[in-house]
Amino acid sequence: MWDVATRRTVDTPSGEMTVTVSAPTNQEVARSLDAVRRALRIGLPLLVGLVALAAWWTVGRALHPVERIRAEADAISASTLHRRVSEPGTGDEVHRLSRTMNAMLERLQGAATRQRQFVADASHELRNPVAAMRADLEAALCEGDRADWPDVARAVLAEEARVEALIGDLLVLAAEDESAATLPGTAVDLNELAAAESARSRKVPVSSTTDADPVVVVGSHSQLERALANLVDNAERHAKSQVRVETTNRPGWAQLSVDDDGPGIPTADRERAFERFTRLDDSRARDQGGFGLGLAMVRSIVTRHRGSVWAEASPLGGARFTIALPAATSPATSPAD
Repeated sequence: MWDVATRRTVDTPSGEMTVTVSAPTNQEVARSLDAVRRALRIGLPLLVGLVALAAWWTVGRALHPVERIRAEADAISASTLHRRVSEPGTGDEVHRLSRTMNAMLERLQGAATRQRQFVADASHELRNPVAAMRADLEAALCEGDRADWPDVARAVLAEEARVEALIGDLLVLAAEDESAATLPGTAVDLNELAAAESARSRKVPVSSTTDADPVVVVGSHSQLERALANLVDNAERHAKSQVRVETTNRPGWAQLSVDDDGPGIPTADRERAFERFTRLDDSRARDQGGFGLGLAMVRSIVTRHRGSVWAEASPLGGARFTIALPAATSPATSPAD
């Protein structure tokens, strides 16, 4: 194929003639391609380099806050859990990442603090009976054959029973704290638990008032039975003459209350009573059989059953502890809320 380049008319001995000068098209294309190739050989590497440099700079700026957060988190140890990573305040994903990490550090610090407090309290509680056993044995050894060794053995066994009870409660609490297993889906009638608890032989009479209809929840029969037993044990230690267990059906909730006619609990101490190793005032101080773990175990069990437990004044004049659990058919909002 030819492209016409120039046309001219000239005179010849034979007359006027038109002279046409043309060149083949493929030569023009070849020249254009050569020019493009020369441009790409020089421009393409420069363009790729500029794009790579811009990408490196942009990614570096974007990841710099992440690297700073990583370095700050790497510097935090078990002894510096109070430290937090810096929040860029940009409102983007990096900002949300830093906030999430700080929230996680807050939870870890709280867990570590509670663990240290728990170990300290447990050590303190174990020290007393161990010291009592040591004192009894040292006194008996000083008396030699004159010591009444059967009485010494009985005293040591009594203190050993306290240690054993404390260790058992601690193991139960630790197992409940670390357990992530789903609770058994067993239907439990709180009326039956109340009746069985009131039938047990105790120093203080325990009466029960149950709802006319079954008060049914879904959960672990043995754990709910233990929670009720702990509440009754607590009420018995402080009651003057009576303890009462009452069950009630509420809209969407099953409610169980334990009342005593003891000195009661001041309003300021009602929530604190559920903390481990809590020491309240002298009117409701723990006797020789308690370590302040019973109510903590109750709250742990009730929480695992998606319920709530609280303390208030009792119509009998003492304290009332109430457990509210979701009824077998309806997840509602807790009455305590």
